[in-house]
Amino acid sequence: MRAVVYKEPFSVAVEEVGKPGLQHPNDVIVRVTSTAICGSDLHMYEGRTGAEPGIVFGHENMGIIEEVGEGVTSLQAGDRVVMPFNVSCGFCKNCVDGFTAFCLTVNPGFPGGAYGYVSMGPWQGGQAEYLRVPYADFNCLKLPEGQEHETDFILLADIFPTGYHGCELARVSPGESVAVYGAGPVGLMAAYSALLRGARKVFVVDRVPERLQKAEEIGAIPVNFAEGDPVEQIKEQTDGEGTDKGVDAVGYQASAHGADHEEPATVLNSLVGTVRATGALGIPGLYVPSDPGGPDEQARQGMLLVAIGKLFEKGLRMGTGQCNVKRYNRFLRDMIIEGRAKPSFVVSHELPLDQAPSAYDKFDKRIEGYTKVVLHP
Repeated sequence: MRAVVYKEPFSVAVEEVGKPGLQHPNDVIVRVTSTAICGSDLHMYEGRTGAEPGIVFGHENMGIIEEVGEGVTSLQAGDRVVMPFNVSCGFCKNCVDGFTAFCLTVNPGFPGGAYGYVSMGPWQGGQAEYLRVPYADFNCLKLPEGQEHETDFILLADIFPTGYHGCELARVSPGESVAVYGAGPVGLMAAYSALLRGARKVFVVDRVPERLQKAEEIGAIPVNFAEGDPVEQIKEQTDGEGTDKGVDAVGYQASAHGADHEEPATVLNSLVGTVRATGALGIPGLYVPSDPGGPDEQARQGMLLVAIGKLFEKGLRMGTGQCNVKRYNRFLRDMIIEGRAKPSFVVSHELPLDQAPSAYDKFDKRIEGYTKVVLHP
């Protein structure tokens, strides 16, 4: 089959690789109809992880089941399904408690697994024609037959639940004000989710005009940090108080106002300044224990200078960690079906698999309006 294969930093290629087969009675094989490029794929693409050449990328996947293991009970060939990016067993301590991003079974020695991602287990990615899905009864979410809502449903694999997770971590409630840092796909989904949850005012901070425009189109207030300190801009619009809640949808590759280089802790510190005393922060943005491309030795070891004293002084609460997609994907799917949510506004490009190398290059450079790319093998 054809698949997107990592070659070296800033280089992927579509190559022929072995088609996956059933390896366990609980497996299914899915013919991939849509697979998305994620901002976290760019960390590997840029050589900012320990990813080895040859890894098949792709953790946002959906398609049609073609083969079913004899132990699978709730699925059959022909079912249309979407899979969480989390590979999880469904029966370990963490999965039973709902923390499926931290499964103790699928990646021995490490809490959590994912398709096509470095250090996240042996699970081949789905930017390919076919995907093996383990523990399929647990990991596959059934979708209505046909092709309707294809670009909405693919976002259930990661970014829609992850944006919602950011709001859940911050406990965003009706009538509150929220600051979302980052207007990439997850940030836009966080802003959209905050509005779905009844937030009265949502600020979105970024410096890419096309992304800020998308934020404004869904009813958020764009804040361009290239034009001034975003903390001050938001305080000016909240009578000096700041927002009730904040979401970090950027992570460790952040750039500060007035800087042309990375400052990994800048969004965290900006949120500490932005959110009012006794507010809460949700941190779905990715932070890593080691970063070969970090700007200093501490950052390379995953240690950042965060204003913990000010955070404590203000009594701020903070929630972190990868999204447990299965906590959210079912009811978010149903909101899409009923017309209450349409997250596909974030999708900027739909392309055939062969155009993946060009799409990675343009998405990484934030050019030509590339916000969210969906590939159709």
